[in-house]
Amino acid sequence: MKNSKFLSNTELSLFCLQTYHLFKAGITPADGMEIILEDASDSRLKQAISEIKDCCMIGEPFSEACKKTGVFPEYVINMISLGEESGHLTEIMSSLSKHYEREQTIADSIKDAVRYPLIMIAMMFLVVIVLIAKVLPIFNQVFIQLGADMTGFAKSLLSVSEALSKYSFVLLVVLLVIILIALFLTKSATGKHMLSNISSHLPFGKSIKASISAGRFASGMAMTFSSGLDAFQSLDLIKLLIENEDYKRKIEVCKAALSDGDTFPEALKRAKIFSTYYSHMVIVGSRTGNLDLVMNRIADDYENETEDKIRSLISTLEPTLVIILSMFVGLVLLSVILPLLGVMSMIG
Repeated sequence: MKNSKFLSNTELSLFCLQTYHLFKAGITPADGMEIILEDASDSRLKQAISEIKDCCMIGEPFSEACKKTGVFPEYVINMISLGEESGHLTEIMSSLSKHYEREQTIADSIKDAVRYPLIMIAMMFLVVIVLIAKVLPIFNQVFIQLGADMTGFAKSLLSVSEALSKYSFVLLVVLLVIILIALFLTKSATGKHMLSNISSHLPFGKSIKASISAGRFASGMAMTFSSGLDAFQSLDLIKLLIENEDYKRKIEVCKAALSDGDTFPEALKRAKIFSTYYSHMVIVGSRTGNLDLVMNRIADDYENETEDKIRSLISTLEPTLVIILSMFVGLVLLSVILPLLGVMSMIG
């Protein structure tokens, strides 16, 4: 679960990209932070960069300086430390930048997928409230003037309308509570975790979450392989990236298979982390010595797959919500107009 005190995916990606370019140009971490500090606009990020610069100026390692700020995830700290030890820090910063850019793309897609249905549901709720509280009483007055009463569904909704008028304060309190719950679920770290657990039990949510976890796994493995880590060490680091409990268990199965003497592709296949197609890609990558490139390709494919699933979900929800709203409005109007026409024909 991403802690709210950490930098955002966008901030992490930008910081790692800027650091990559500076390190590639041969600039030291202390001088590099001085350069980045001049362009930083966010106060929290500026404070973190300033702390890193001060630590590096007294000779502390870059990874330790980043750790002391408290705004970098444990995975980032571990990868930076690994880059310092292996001499691949520049490449690690580039890989981290791409990883968090990918994470932000997925996060934006998920926000779009959630935002649209919420707007539609809010509009539906508003239309229903106006229909019940304002339109039905007008029809009721027409029925009274004609010496008749509403019947069936319309009469039930009229009772709801009278209750809304009588207990409007209670309705406002309920709406306020709903808004507060929505803010809690979408803004706080605990709420996001709860929302994630709820969505994982839904068919479409479970599928999307599985694709995201597989993409994170592939992206993380690409970084660790390119830095020279073996598979077993890489799996320990990747667990820091994965939020899906099912995938964490699969990683443990994969580690157990490696301990039993399986090769990495065999362990992945036993743990069922990837589909059969991608498992074969890993086998080929292992044979050719290009596992990091293969993992990057798999991560890109899973990112595209996640976006396709989200677009498919939106394209399904859009007409469904419109149909539900249209059916409800149509049902209300028919329940009023048909009896009204009957009364008027009798009068005529």
